[in-house]
Amino acid sequence: MLADFEIANKCHLEPIENIAASLGIKVEDLEPYGRYSAKVPLKYIDEQKMKKARLVLVTSISPTKAGIGKTTVSIGVALGLNKIGKKAIAVLREPSLGPCFGMKGGACGGGYAQVLPMEKINLHFNGDFHAVTSAHNMISAMLDNYFYQRRKEIAPLKKVLWRRVMDVNDRSLRTIETGLGGISNGIPQMSGFDITPASEIMAILCLATSEQNLYERIDNILLGYREDGSEFLCKELGITGSIVALLMDAIKPNLVQTTENTPAIIHGGPFANIAHGCNSILATRLGLSLGDYVITEAGFGADLGAEKFLDIKCRNMGILPDLVVLVATCNGLKMHGDVDEAHIKEPNLEGLRRGFANLDQHVRNLRQWKRNIIVAFNRFANDTDEEVACLVNHCRNELGLPCVVNDGFMRGGEGARELAQAVVDEIDAHANQPEGGDAIYSTTVHADGPEQTIKQRIEAVVKKVYHAASVTFTEEALSMLEGIQRDPYYWDFPVCIAKTQFSFSDDPKKYGCPSGFNFTISDIVINRGAHFIVAIAGKMMRMPGLPKLPAALHIRVEDGKIVGLS
Repeated sequence: MLADFEIANKCHLEPIENIAASLGIKVEDLEPYGRYSAKVPLKYIDEQKMKKARLVLVTSISPTKAGIGKTTVSIGVALGLNKIGKKAIAVLREPSLGPCFGMKGGACGGGYAQVLPMEKINLHFNGDFHAVTSAHNMISAMLDNYFYQRRKEIAPLKKVLWRRVMDVNDRSLRTIETGLGGISNGIPQMSGFDITPASEIMAILCLATSEQNLYERIDNILLGYREDGSEFLCKELGITGSIVALLMDAIKPNLVQTTENTPAIIHGGPFANIAHGCNSILATRLGLSLGDYVITEAGFGADLGAEKFLDIKCRNMGILPDLVVLVATCNGLKMHGDVDEAHIKEPNLEGLRRGFANLDQHVRNLRQWKRNIIVAFNRFANDTDEEVACLVNHCRNELGLPCVVNDGFMRGGEGARELAQAVVDEIDAHANQPEGGDAIYSTTVHADGPEQTIKQRIEAVVKKVYHAASVTFTEEALSMLEGIQRDPYYWDFPVCIAKTQFSFSDDPKKYGCPSGFNFTISDIVINRGAHFIVAIAGKMMRMPGLPKLPAALHIRVEDGKIVGLS
């Protein structure tokens, strides 16, 4: 089979105005970025149309290092829905340069289920990531300058919480010291870099509901603490207007197309292992305003992306998905069935069966939100018919769930037709499903305080979703939690746990369905503007490092075309 970039190069792309016209978007309202991509104004968000559309969330079992193929399945479902006569739109996150040049590669789907132009989307796209990086680092520069210029009048912050970001994996920048070389170079202090998808600016961009809401959230970013323990907020720098100006193009969702010219909206790019892992609320609302079915995804496994989609994004958006599609692969199940990763592509029925424990745990978790579920088996060329039948039978007979083989990677929309029909049938069969609610924890605040503390919300996720026996908080984490709990401003905040994507536990090597383990919260990060609390689990890093053989080794330009992206 051809490589992803070769398939992409052979596809016929429609001018972006044609894709827009199919959605009822006027050409004069588009802001084109080349011939095949454009920004769409927020005025096309229509609350009444949104109520009639159906939202489908695609998530997965705990992934392998190569992933599970959620994006490919998401795009495939959209292609399949259009094949059966439905007006469907894929609404996805933007790829980060970190994984693209690091371990995982691009994030535009694969095979004959891709969003295009994949080389532009995977790399600079329409500048959104650069705008987030610039806005974040502008705050860093202005914060340093604020105290440098007033160094003879006021004391520096007792604790600076605001770090820097860049969209490249670079372990050497996790901890740095700035301001060295004399007073003309600033005030020496410890700092460091996170990757751009972990930036609070990225979270704010994805959770903002309007330009005014963007202003309010940036105003409320917590930058550090003064000597007296009081908070120092971004609004005290007086630069919120400038930061919003940097983000004014980035706040608009991006319209592109698939390998079969199906419309796709791509916007925002937080990771789910170190951030909340969902595309923007504005993009999802826009998709629901323009299509009858919106297919979206949340990063990594359901314990990370889906939990945060349901507990953070849906709380902000006020909309729950009509259906959850849980993606599984033979390779992933065998890895969780204690098969050595070097041999997961080989037939191993017993290893596959052992891996069902991971799948079953994700199903039990998702049922806590009272969502209906379909299992999508993402088929690879090395999978045997016996393995496929074993998984399908397990889902149908043991879990009582529909399980459909997805072949969108090899056959595009035609290969996803059966899955698309199953999606429609399942939604129609449960049109009056319950509203759901705070299944994992409550953010309700009563007159005398919150129903659950932030600490209790963290413990609820760890015990109900990860199924740990106990939770340990470091002294530093407990100190931060105590300060948060005294301030009513934080009482209704949801929690966002940063942990490994490869395991339910905080140990990336504990595959399968571990239980009886202790889960460690090592630190707390306050995303005051984004309106959630990040709990860092174990040794989780918010700036990844590069592998021994980065994907960057395979990317090059030949005859004016970028090749080697996958």
